[in-house]
Amino acid sequence: MATWEAKAASKRNTLQQSIPLEWRIPKDLLPPPDLDNVMDWPETSGWFTKEELAITDLTAEHLVRKLAGGAYTSEAVTRAFCKRAAAAHQLTNCLSETCFDRAIATARALDEHYQRTGKPIGPLHGLPISLKDNFNLKGLDATLGFVSHIGDPAKDDSTLAKILQEAGAVFYVKTNVPTAMMIAETINNVFGRTTNPRNRRTTSGGSSGGEASLIAFKGSPLGVGSDIGGSLRIPAACTGIFTLRPSFGRFPTRDCRSGMAGQEGVNSVNGPMARSLEDVQLYSRVVIDSQPWVRDAKCVPIPWRDVTAPRKLKIGVIWSDGIVQPTPPVARALRETVNKLRADGFEVVDWDVSDMGTALALINRFFRADNGVNIRGELARGEEPYVKEMVIHEVSEEVSVADTWKLQAERSAFQNAHLLKWQETGVDALLLPNMPYVTQKHSSTNHIGYTGMFNVLDYSCVTFPTGLTVDKSVDVLPANFKPLNSNDEKIQSQCK
Repeated sequence: MATWEAKAASKRNTLQQSIPLEWRIPKDLLPPPDLDNVMDWPETSGWFTKEELAITDLTAEHLVRKLAGGAYTSEAVTRAFCKRAAAAHQLTNCLSETCFDRAIATARALDEHYQRTGKPIGPLHGLPISLKDNFNLKGLDATLGFVSHIGDPAKDDSTLAKILQEAGAVFYVKTNVPTAMMIAETINNVFGRTTNPRNRRTTSGGSSGGEASLIAFKGSPLGVGSDIGGSLRIPAACTGIFTLRPSFGRFPTRDCRSGMAGQEGVNSVNGPMARSLEDVQLYSRVVIDSQPWVRDAKCVPIPWRDVTAPRKLKIGVIWSDGIVQPTPPVARALRETVNKLRADGFEVVDWDVSDMGTALALINRFFRADNGVNIRGELARGEEPYVKEMVIHEVSEEVSVADTWKLQAERSAFQNAHLLKWQETGVDALLLPNMPYVTQKHSSTNHIGYTGMFNVLDYSCVTFPTGLTVDKSVDVLPANFKPLNSNDEKIQSQCK
């Protein structure tokens, strides 16, 4: 066994041993490996108590109200989510770090405060919140899937973690990411692959795939991920949950670990992931009300504002990015959404997508502008190989400083051209798929054209589930279907 393999195996063993015996699923209750959908397992296994199921079934918004009203103790809520998170990991491999003992101690302290004062400590009093691996928590690793980062615990909490904890949050787990957080699936040499609880033969997306898998399984009521090319939106779409990709500067990024530190041609942002839109709003309000601009120089000083939207909006719809067409189930979901909007009186117009290929080219050039030096260097320090899903980063061309300036000028010109188009059309919002597919088999996700454009533009985006599921009887390619290119043809064939 190579040195890197031994280090990775040791790290995985440490993670497994951090799960208490009482939260390890008995062998006779483990679902068989070929059981694809494990979403109902907590209810059907008999392993969870009625109270644990009742607690973990609640959304974050409902939980904070019950915690503030004294209906539940933070310790009871924390223990329930710790157990369900442990189960989620054993079934989908979604975690990277645990701090269960610390979480229970924090929960007890919050309960003592409540018993003593009769008041919650803040708007998130006693609420367990999960964090993507890149958010630093003192004493825990943030490996980002790199062997070289094993055994390098954070010396302090990230700014966002401090804000959430001051609001009453309880941290208990961190979640798995792909190597350097630069793959649209979640796999690395340290922890391996995270699977989708709705179908374990498919991906939960990336790079916030561990977070998405955990939340979909109800192992977390509210989590935080990050997004540089679709890393919040793709996992949310794969697993059927909600997320917000904010514009840069809205939420603090200070003291988070980066997979490509210094790459700011396209900025990384972080945002909430949850099972309801109300939970996304709850998180956003709490973070912004904390005035994060006082702690992070890159945050903009814009307070929370309650806005009443016009009764009817003008919405531009993107049926296809012109590179890879939506597969039949995604196309059907988009059609049905548009039909419902029109039936309710909204104006829906087709959006010109002739520039989406330009956006995809721009983001790919920014991501590989260093000739892969950062990622290759970390892999070399850990003496580990590339995972095959990272081959695109293995072969790239370094861009000079002069060419970087030109590239940034191209980006700014693209942003201004899109602003003009937005103003000329008078649309209020755009509606489009996150991906051309619902999810993908492992090692098959290879198109970020639908999400990456809005990282280049730095637009705020919300991902939401439609409530629809794949129906093989109707989700078939039309007889006159013509692929746009070889990749489009490949993706459509994989959907069959």
